[in-house]
Amino acid sequence: MVHPVYADLPTTIFEEMSGLARQLGAINLGQGFPDDAGPMALRQKAGEALITGTNQYPPMRGLPALRQAVAAHYGRTQRLDLDWESEIVVTSGATEALAAAFLSLISPGDEVVLFQPLYDAYLPMVKRAGGVPKLVRLTPPHWRFDRAMLEAAFSDRTRMVVLNTPLNPAGVITPDEDLALLAEFCVSHDAIAVCDEVWEAVVFDDRQHRPLISYPGMRDRCVKIGSAGKMFGMTGWKVGFLCAAPTLTKALAGAHQFLTFTTPPNLQEAVAFGLENPGDWFEAMPTGLQRSRDRLATGLRDAGFAVLDSGGTYFLNVDLTASGIDEDDRTFALRAVRDHGVASIPVSAFYAEDPVRHILRLCFAKADETLDEAVKRLAEARG
Repeated sequence: MVHPVYADLPTTIFEEMSGLARQLGAINLGQGFPDDAGPMALRQKAGEALITGTNQYPPMRGLPALRQAVAAHYGRTQRLDLDWESEIVVTSGATEALAAAFLSLISPGDEVVLFQPLYDAYLPMVKRAGGVPKLVRLTPPHWRFDRAMLEAAFSDRTRMVVLNTPLNPAGVITPDEDLALLAEFCVSHDAIAVCDEVWEAVVFDDRQHRPLISYPGMRDRCVKIGSAGKMFGMTGWKVGFLCAAPTLTKALAGAHQFLTFTTPPNLQEAVAFGLENPGDWFEAMPTGLQRSRDRLATGLRDAGFAVLDSGGTYFLNVDLTASGIDEDDRTFALRAVRDHGVASIPVSAFYAEDPVRHILRLCFAKADETLDEAVKRLAEARG
């Protein structure tokens, strides 16, 4: 028999919209991947390592060189003091890291606080681990939570909270005061925080990403998850990082051992090289994406769309109601791709219950000509 969590899962909205884009030859501003192929030096390093290096099992927790590079990178960029041997595990992407965290740290009946809109993998994985989801509903334009919302979600059965910042799909960075409030609740309820921080390097307008693990009381109760694919704009590489205190890391590594066990060694070598020799990548990459964000936002505003602020990620959002469009997000998205040749993502798909139905997510990590043509077609769809 099929497990009930997975028996009736629908096709994800990303696969649906990307499938329509392929079928119809539409511009794809739906799924979040850049047009650019990624840093040449890293791709060359991966190719060289594939030919000249080992292609046998690397250490289960990851190549020492990569774990050392991850610790050094977070020390430089976020002032974190991580021990590479006991506090870092390399995973086959951030989604595998999430699975390892949920499977190793959730027991049946544990309550898990989740913020929606949420990454669509969270809910089925939490349920499969036996967790009981407790949903906090965030809304535009600021997508913030407050004390009353946390008081309604946390209880004496709360085991875990899952935080995604910068937040996909909203494109916002959780403010310091909100992070401090969440840390307060984690400490008072003895809860573990699993922090999906895959967009940590993709922030704009001189904003700073601050990890929850750096807040008082959180060092020993936080699981920090990063993604080389997002850091370097190569989403297919699937190299992720789990960072946590040694006791947590032991459990996380145990789950990872029986999920994917390890990650291709040539990709690990290339990511280690990129973290050790970034050049100006971590300045130039967000600067270029910020320019693309502004190009798309300006074009959309000139076409009469109400555009929400985007402080990070590859995404910005359009408020359809404020744009004078009398359609819900899914209806508009389907009409836009079928009749006007541009794919987007309705943000309602990121809610498990009581969805916001008037927000449309667009990916701006695309070439200028692609963005300009998408604006033209969306203007036609707006009418």
